[in-house]
Amino acid sequence: MKGLGTLVNAAAILAGGSLGLVLHTGISPRLHERVMEALALGVILIGLSGALQSQKILVLILSLAVGAAIGALLRIDDGFVGLANGLSAKLVPADKKEGFAAGLISATVLFCSGAMAVTGALQDGFSADHGILFAKSLIDGISAMLMASALGPGVLLSAVPVLLYQGLFTVLGALSADFFSASAVEMGAVGSLLLLPIGLNMLKITHIKVMDLLPAIFLPILFCLFL
Repeated sequence: MKGLGTLVNAAAILAGGSLGLVLHTGISPRLHERVMEALALGVILIGLSGALQSQKILVLILSLAVGAAIGALLRIDDGFVGLANGLSAKLVPADKKEGFAAGLISATVLFCSGAMAVTGALQDGFSADHGILFAKSLIDGISAMLMASALGPGVLLSAVPVLLYQGLFTVLGALSADFFSASAVEMGAVGSLLLLPIGLNMLKITHIKVMDLLPAIFLPILFCLFL
């Protein structure tokens, strides 16, 4: 069944995140901080290893630069934070609102970035091969558990963007896998590079508006046609 991989991926995020919320009550603030720091270092490592897979550095750089400009003009990060805060006000008890937006944004970028999200969804749509996304589901489920234990319920809501994002590429894969597979490696590399500011933000070293950079993930589709 085409699309099953993405459904399982979203379910794994919900399951892992829910378990993380249960574990949250039994973890001290000091342990939370250490877990967050360890997770941030892991995110940075994943981002670096994925970004180094790029075979067209110029495409990566241009995509980041143009994508950042588009994101800043559209104020994507501000809009996403506003949406997250609005949802938090309606859905989350007052004692759990802290970190809701940060959890949603960090988890969304983490789970939607990287080569596995793009290539896995394309393969799912092209041949109903769910192998890559099933492996990603295991990784994301564990990550969701750790992130939810530290950042709260916003992490669970990231399952919705994952459904939409990977679902889009599943549809595109079903329509024309060959066309999009040509840029899949660079899209994965750009997405992986966006994990670096997520990790640095989690370590409280920077306050980069990562959502403003998200348009960069799609631009290799255009630039790979010419470069």
